[in-house]
Amino acid sequence: MSEGKILVIGGAGYIGSHVVKALNESLFAVTVYDNFSTGQECNLFPDNKLVKGDILDSAKLEQTMSEGFDAVIHLAAKKAVGESMEKPDFYAKNNLIGSINIFNAMLKNGVQNIVFSSSAAVYGTPQYIPVDEQHPTNPINFYGFTKLEIEKVMNWYSELKNFNYIALRYFNAVGYAADGSVCGMEKNPQNLQPIVMENITGKREKIFVFGNDYETPDGTCLRDYIHVEDLASAHVLSVKHLMKNHSSHIFNLGTGKGTSVLEIIQSVERVTGKKVNYEIAPRRAGDPAVLTASSKSAETVLGWKPEYTNIDDIIKTVWNMELKNNGKL
Repeated sequence: MSEGKILVIGGAGYIGSHVVKALNESLFAVTVYDNFSTGQECNLFPDNKLVKGDILDSAKLEQTMSEGFDAVIHLAAKKAVGESMEKPDFYAKNNLIGSINIFNAMLKNGVQNIVFSSSAAVYGTPQYIPVDEQHPTNPINFYGFTKLEIEKVMNWYSELKNFNYIALRYFNAVGYAADGSVCGMEKNPQNLQPIVMENITGKREKIFVFGNDYETPDGTCLRDYIHVEDLASAHVLSVKHLMKNHSSHIFNLGTGKGTSVLEIIQSVERVTGKKVNYEIAPRRAGDPAVLTASSKSAETVLGWKPEYTNIDDIIKTVWNMELKNNGKL
């Protein structure tokens, strides 16, 4: 018997496909809604229904949700920080208008619960570490601005309509399913770890480390890296909480542990046995020295704790996927 019927918007993407996998394992009936701009068909699971659609297509969203769902998971926002500063109009249209289309389609069809994939980018430069949910929100890029505005709309809908949400603010997603069931490597990665791996596999000649004079143990920035399967489990727990309690929350997700840029590079070198070709470059504007999260609220309310806490174990899941996809390289 199914635990419930869930619509995962963006379910063929990197994080979305891991969320779908976790929902399947928890016996939910899942429909994937994706336009495949970044999602990949190889990330789909045979037991799940697929709707090819865009979040800017309000009629398609309404038609899809008319089938009735217990909850929606929204992972369809654009997420490249640099691109958001160059194309704010594109990010406003996709992230803001697209999200409102989702919410309105839910209201029209009586779907009450949504889990939103938000971001730690809503906080901006940290005033204290680790960052908790009470930290002031002051995004320093347009991507973070869109995420925060989406949260504000959900909060108003929660106040004014029969609408329950959980916004998951997370930091740096890394890794792949340990069982190798999610096969699609992320397209055009923007984050450090997949960029380092592209250098190892010959897809990128050189990588740049932006600044080595920060007040950290090795001079490079510290970030909170969370395994994608741990993120997926938080989405499942959030769905279950919404269906049972009908209350809205915001949760940070992270390990609480900082790993530096050089430590990521060294881990990749240990796991792969290959050398990373990198060059120290000047600092980037807006990069804080340390950014880690407190996930005490998620642990208290959802019972969530990350399973992956060792960076080498996380990198191994990525390397195994690279070996699988590239014929042992």
